[in-house]
Amino acid sequence: MSAVTGFDASGFTALRIEEREDRVHAKMDRPAVRNAIDETMVDEFHALCAHLERNPKILIISGTEVESAKEPGKSSGIFASGADIGQLRERRRDDALRGVNSQIFDRIHRLPMPVIAAIDGYALGGGAELAYAADFRIATPKLKMGQPETNLGITAAAGAQWRLKELVGEPVALELLLAGRILDAQEALELKLVTELHEPAELMAAADALADRIAAQDPLAVRLSKRVFHLPREAHPHVDEIAQAILFESQAKFDRMQAFLDRKKK
Repeated sequence: MSAVTGFDASGFTALRIEEREDRVHAKMDRPAVRNAIDETMVDEFHALCAHLERNPKILIISGTEVESAKEPGKSSGIFASGADIGQLRERRRDDALRGVNSQIFDRIHRLPMPVIAAIDGYALGGGAELAYAADFRIATPKLKMGQPETNLGITAAAGAQWRLKELVGEPVALELLLAGRILDAQEALELKLVTELHEPAELMAAADALADRIAAQDPLAVRLSKRVFHLPREAHPHVDEIAQAILFESQAKFDRMQAFLDRKKK
């Protein structure tokens, strides 16, 4: 699939962007601080979201490799170690009310097309909350995921307080939020917090394979299904019927159903 150059990320310093016809891969690239999420990264995610809101595509978010502190010369994967503690320490009440991370994670969650988090290594604090905001989470056996905020004298305020309860249930959510529990890969898989485990060398191929399966669907049907899925219970079934009415008039519906009928005849 040929590269698409409609989005100019040449000035980015925290994210590395690869755009293709049907997807965008955003790699968090601040290895010196273990991909800590700072305001520069947040601003770059906002710019990327603005592009994807105008040009809906699947988004894959991943981390990068960092050099091991214990074994110089060796590297290991990391998704994101959380917010930048150096910046976080200086933030005050008004900064918290701005919702720096919560606003961008919610915007990522609301993107028109699905978001895939491909997680290798640590996803802690804000890094975990970014992963929760994705529609799909796949990981490597090296995954470590949790919320260490209360040990730092703060709370998880960028989505974990409510998304975790929806994703893993209240008992496990409370262990993560109040007792500092860190999940390993197998635990996260058993809890369905991640749905696939792959070796690090195979992770991005797996993310692209998942994106391929999504891209094979009708894009408008995917967009409407995602939007309807996340609406509150009281909106259903009426909104389902409206979405279906829109799709019943789409050319893709006629073309895809006719192709299905033609295959059955063979």
